Amino acid sequence: MLDYRSLAAVAAVVREGSFDKAAAVLGVTPSAVSQRVKGLEERLGAVLLTRGQPCRPTAVGAKLCAHVEQVRLLERDVITDLPKLADEASGPAVIRVAVNADSASTWFPRAAAQFAAETGAMLDLVMEDEAHTADRLRTGDVLAAVTAEPAPVSGCRTYPLGAIDYVATASPGFMSRYFANGVDAASLQGAPMLRFDRHDGLQARWAQEALGLQVSAPVHWTPATQVMLDMTLAGLGWAMTPLALAQPHLGTGRLIELSPRRRIAVALYWQRTRLAARLLDRLTLAVRAAAAEALAAP
Repeated sequence: MLDYRSLAAVAAVVREGSFDKAAAVLGVTPSAVSQRVKGLEERLGAVLLTRGQPCRPTAVGAKLCAHVEQVRLLERDVITDLPKLADEASGPAVIRVAVNADSASTWFPRAAAQFAAETGAMLDLVMEDEAHTADRLRTGDVLAAVTAEPAPVSGCRTYPLGAIDYVATASPGFMSRYFANGVDAASLQGAPMLRFDRHDGLQARWAQEALGLQVSAPVHWTPATQVMLDMTLAGLGWAMTPLALAQPHLGTGRLIELSPRRRIAVALYWQRTRLAARLLDRLTLAVRAAAAEALAAP
C-alpha cells in the first residue's frame, strides 16, 4: 500500500520547487518533509526527486506525482457526494493544465473564468509551446493540455478545438526600413524577427507556405505573447501575431501585414486524462465552449 502522506510531500516539493516551500504549504517543518520523502524513497528503493533549484521529479517520481493528483481529484468527487466528509477537504481542488501562451492571451481565460465560477476549483497553469504541451501529459506533470497534437497521448481523450489564425505583422516604420521594395527572400533575410522560444517555428512556416521562401533572419527572443505584440508595435521586428490580437492594430494602421491575406492557422486540441473525475469533465466543457466561440473551424 502506498503511503499517501509521503506521496503528498513529494508532490508538494515538485509543485513548489523546494522543501521549504513545500513545508509551508503542508503546514509542517522542512525536516518533516525531508523525512517523508527520504522514507518513501528508501521503501520503494528508488530516487523520486532530483534535488536542486528547483527540485524536479525523476521518471518514477513524476509517475507517483501524477497518481497522487488523480487520487485527489477522485477523492473530491467522494467528498462532494458525502457532505459529512466536507471537513476532510483541505481547501479548493486544484487542476494543473498545460496551455500555450497565445491561447492564454486570447480565448482560454474565458474558459478558465467560467470553470472557476461554476466549481470554485483552482487552476495551476503551465505555459508551454503548443507543440510541446502534450509532453507534459506524457510525464504526468498535468492532467489536461491545449496542444497541437491530434493523436491522443496514452491514457487520454482528445477533442478538436478549432484553429488560431496567425498573421505576419510589423510596424509601419519597420516596413519602411526593411521592406520598402517588397517582401522577398533578400529582404526577409535581413529583417529581424521575433520568436517566442526555440520551439517556435511559425515564422519559418509562414515564409514557406505563404511565399515559398526559407528564412534564417536575426532573431529577438520574446517569450511572452503580450511582450511580443508590444515589441512588434515598437518596431523591434516582424512577428506572427494571433489575428484576434492583431486586428485592432491592423485597423488603425499601427500594424501592417507583410503580405496581405497570406495567413496560417494552427489547429488546437484539448487532451485530458481519461480519469473519471467530474471537475475534469466540467473543465472540458468550459474549454470546448470557449474554443467554439473564439476559434476558427479546423
